[in-house]
Amino acid sequence: MGKILSRGLLAIYIAILIWLVLFKFSVHISHVFAHHHRSLNLIPFAAPSIVNGKINYGEMIYNCIFFIPLALLLDVNFKKIGFLPKLAFIMFFSLSAEIIQFIFAIGATDITDVITNTLGGFLGLKLYDLSNKYINTKKLDKVIVLVGILLFLVFVAIDVNHFVRSHKNEKMNKNL
Repeated sequence: MGKILSRGLLAIYIAILIWLVLFKFSVHISHVFAHHHRSLNLIPFAAPSIVNGKINYGEMIYNCIFFIPLALLLDVNFKKIGFLPKLAFIMFFSLSAEIIQFIFAIGATDITDVITNTLGGFLGLKLYDLSNKYINTKKLDKVIVLVGILLFLVFVAIDVNHFVRSHKNEKMNKNL
């Protein structure tokens, strides 16, 4: 039961990451494809967004944070696979998402995203290794899966609330 739950959580998290990276949590895929925005930045850390005249590192931090759980779930599910192959998977996943964004013109393709996503994966893998020195592996895995499920439920609740509010606003705007 535990393995099925942890693998299911990993699959759901990968789906959420794909939805986040490629579709920016958009409910309507047509909105994503309607923008036709294609840009390519191959210079690392060259173009952080500027908000109110100040450099905004928020997106880089979020990119890093969102890939920590992926690494933790990879460690929970694939004990026999070493650190470097897991890190390579995370980097390949991120690179693939960036290439898909460029091909389909659904966002900005940025090498900085690949670097920060991979850094997040690295931190997650290291966090698991460090925690595993002090916490029994089975207990650590259970905590990670339990926290992952709770966070997923919070995410679903927030997303459903946002979806309901946006539909109410759309209906109100149509009635005006």
